[in-house]
Amino acid sequence: MLNCARNLRQNLTPAECLLWSRLRCHQMSCFKFRRQHMIGSYICDFVCAEARVIIELDGSQHLDQASYDASRDRFLRSQGYRVLRFWNGDVLSETEGVMETIFEAMHRKEMADGRLD
Repeated sequence: MLNCARNLRQNLTPAECLLWSRLRCHQMSCFKFRRQHMIGSYICDFVCAEARVIIELDGSQHLDQASYDASRDRFLRSQGYRVLRFWNGDVLSETEGVMETIFEAMHRKEMADGRLD
């Protein structure tokens, strides 16, 4: 599993690359994010342990695995994390809106799981 996470870190999708360029080096209000970080048996796209926020980017393959994603999100929430999901296309075309949603989530104590629509 660790090798898989390393491979994912080395082969980012265009959406992951763009979002990582905006999250890395404490750019989001001094919060530290990790990419392709393991929690339990799951590899999460971006994790801020301090704020207990996970950001997941979804491509078209997620249309066919909704029940898997729901189960995964339940586990991550049971570990005390909030899960934010965004479509890759939204990250690429609505970057500022995605960043605003993430910023708001980082500063909210409680937030329902959401997806930018």
